[in-house]
Amino acid sequence: MEDGLQYAIVKPDEAIASFVDSFWCLRNESGVIKETIGLPDGRVDLFLFKSSVDNFRIVLLGLGTMPHEEATIPIDGQLFCISFKLLGAEYILKESIAGIINTGKFLATDFWSFCELDLVDFELFVVKSVQIIKSLLPSMIDERKRKLFELIYQRKGAISVAELSEQIFWNSRQINRYFNQQFGLSLKSYCNILRFRSSLDHIAKGKLFPEEHFFDQTHFIKEIKKFSGVVPKELLKNKNDRFILLSSLTSQ
Repeated sequence: MEDGLQYAIVKPDEAIASFVDSFWCLRNESGVIKETIGLPDGRVDLFLFKSSVDNFRIVLLGLGTMPHEEATIPIDGQLFCISFKLLGAEYILKESIAGIINTGKFLATDFWSFCELDLVDFELFVVKSVQIIKSLLPSMIDERKRKLFELIYQRKGAISVAELSEQIFWNSRQINRYFNQQFGLSLKSYCNILRFRSSLDHIAKGKLFPEEHFFDQTHFIKEIKKFSGVVPKELLKNKNDRFILLSSLTSQ
């Protein structure tokens, strides 16, 4: 990655893929403090963080629905993260995240038996995280929810609430009540976020036009600006690696 931000990502194995999107780490080896902008990506993030000027801490971030200034990354700051899918938030973290939409909260520094030493080796962090998550896997999950998220992720958000309701035999009003109570937003809003996240894959490759899921170029630009704060051309420039999510795509 440019400008001294080192990024690595590991995808989960099949056993936990319904609950976890990825494990990733970020290190600031640039020699300067980095200011970053977070973009909505449809994930719930559990962060472990430390630097030479900051104490070790663990933070849980809820879903984002707009671009937001993230905490600065100090010189030599490093961050390890588990990015959960929504089923993971409900069945692994076992709590509603509706109250931390567009924000987060500090967790105990021994949450899940993590500690500062877990930030020494990313590979070992992933191994430990996988073991913990597998120990927390539920014996059963609501089949309607399993099918709901399977369809949402397969279609990258490009599916209507009415179609989902019809396919999983779950009333649309009940689905939206579930989403609002558990995650803090409507199903349609979440699908829009996933559609935006999918478009970043194209933008990272320099494709500044809609390939799918958008009515036309105007609609595409409007939606990108809504969730990132800038038009696609400016997003692609990504000056100083401010958009970490986009930087992670261009670094792979």
